[in-house]
Amino acid sequence: MAKKERVSETPATAFLRAQGVAFTEHPYEYLEHGGALHSASELGLDPFSVVKTLIMQDQDAKPLVVLMHGNRKVSTKNLARQIGAKSVEPCTPEVANRHSGYLVGGTSPFATRRSMPVFIEETILALPRIVINGGRRGYLIGITPQVCVQCLDAKTVQCALAE
Repeated sequence: MAKKERVSETPATAFLRAQGVAFTEHPYEYLEHGGALHSASELGLDPFSVVKTLIMQDQDAKPLVVLMHGNRKVSTKNLARQIGAKSVEPCTPEVANRHSGYLVGGTSPFATRRSMPVFIEETILALPRIVINGGRRGYLIGITPQVCVQCLDAKTVQCALAE
């Protein structure tokens, strides 16, 4: 049996520990542009329970965080309508890094550099457990989805599209 890797603390894990949130660690072999489908495959998980952290912006370039199933896309049109924006689009990797403080591929919604509103796909909250980025490429953490609402004040949206 492989020895369990212990990953060094990240701003996200430090934040969760400070909040008293229990989580499990899931390191995996990171692949550039592999995304949630790759991490799910590496860890033997259902991509529906692997949650992507997406940094997007509205028409005024105000950043926001969207939490989405690993095997779904965001309907930016539906998202914009639900949050009262004219339009929403993904940030460029450089802009996303600047807002979140994390490298794309290692973006956690916890302990971001800049405070941003967080929106979570409603069906994620029906899952018993999710894995989400822990603040480093190749490192996911397992939590209950309600942690996103309790610690991030995440608002539910319905904007998932099949990938």
